[in-house]
Amino acid sequence: FSGGGNVIDYFTFGTSGNAVDFGDATVSSDYPAALANETRAVRGGGNFSGADQNTIDYVTIATVGNATDFGDLTLARQAPSALSSTTRGVFGGGYTGSNTNVMDYITIASVGNATDFGDLSAARRATGACASSTRGLFAGGYEGDYVNTIDYITTATTGNATDFGDLSGTR
Repeated sequence: FSGGGNVIDYFTFGTSGNAVDFGDATVSSDYPAALANETRAVRGGGNFSGADQNTIDYVTIATVGNATDFGDLTLARQAPSALSSTTRGVFGGGYTGSNTNVMDYITIASVGNATDFGDLSAARRATGACASSTRGLFAGGYEGDYVNTIDYITTATTGNATDFGDLSGTR
């Protein structure tokens, strides 16, 4: 569900074998970001045929089928990163012709457009992202050169990212 056109594949954990067709995304996209909770998988942003996208779509994980439109990101961009708690998803950074520091969020259980969350500490794209049930991290990425920056957010409250520390190297 994370890119390379509009194809969505799945596999079953604990079973070996090839991926199986799940359905199709609402739009074709390269370099989007994806996040999930136990019920839904959500994809946002990307680029297709030279045009940055703001589309967000989702699937219900337990049932195969095509994605459904969720809403739009606050900014069309490619190579954002995404993380989620059980209730909220956050998209951060990306590229719009230049890097951006924009973060926006969605409530995963409901559909609608993303809302401004705050800003990363610097404009960058292609960060690594992960989260616990309360805190999210955006790490590394590309600002013009690769960086070792780690930012953190509290997913339940909006605001700008805060310095968490540094990766052991740039990536």
